[in-house]
Amino acid sequence: MSQDPARDPHDDRALVVSVHDVSPLTRPAVDQILLDLARCGVERTSLLVIPDHHGKAPLSEDAAFRKWLLRLSADGHEVVLHGFRHLRERRSWESVPAQITTRIYTADEGEFFDVDRATAETLLARGMESLAFLERRLEGFIAPAWLLSEGGEAALGPAGFRYTTRIGEVKRLDTGTVWQSQSVVYSTRARWRRWGSLYWNPWLFKRLNEEPLLRIGIHPPDIRFPGIWGQLQKFCKSSLETRGCATYAEWVLNGSPA
Repeated sequence: MSQDPARDPHDDRALVVSVHDVSPLTRPAVDQILLDLARCGVERTSLLVIPDHHGKAPLSEDAAFRKWLLRLSADGHEVVLHGFRHLRERRSWESVPAQITTRIYTADEGEFFDVDRATAETLLARGMESLAFLERRLEGFIAPAWLLSEGGEAALGPAGFRYTTRIGEVKRLDTGTVWQSQSVVYSTRARWRRWGSLYWNPWLFKRLNEEPLLRIGIHPPDIRFPGIWGQLQKFCKSSLETRGCATYAEWVLNGSPA
């Protein structure tokens, strides 16, 4: 069954909240995140699900998680494929720029950063098989850390995906339509990253809140830091005064203006 395209925007202005790295390893944090978001008025989100998080949590072996995900999908949340293991092995021959991107920026989690098309096809097929129990089709694929190679993107359309996103854009694959939209996201791995996020994101939010599409990306560790979590909730409440809540699939497939 296809994702229901109905949404409730205010004058074609939407907030899309995405919850990243959803897996059996992060379920307790995600449960609390969704509870707090609901209190802020965020009724549905796009859940970026990892089928076998770091090779430690295969969905095929966790019936309780599958049942939980089915319930969330029935409640209106969208399930998005988010890589397969969300992990990329280091290469000894990598260039310095590649090392900075894959090791420092994303801590070895850029699984689709430089995959060729054949490798991407294999990973996508395994991911889709892991999520075949869902009653709604998968419309979207979002690469870990938004790092998606040309070969990886080329494999998405033939696999049946309708859209993908990067940190600065949302792209409908069958038409090539692109919505330029920077995601509000936090980095929490170090104190300086947290402080930087807290100072940068209010400015970014103010600028982006004038745009038709506002994206807020949440990672499970965000909830552990009161300053960050409080700021995220404030942004959600504020933005919903002037825009509706949507999933990525609802925004992309509703034909909203680019």
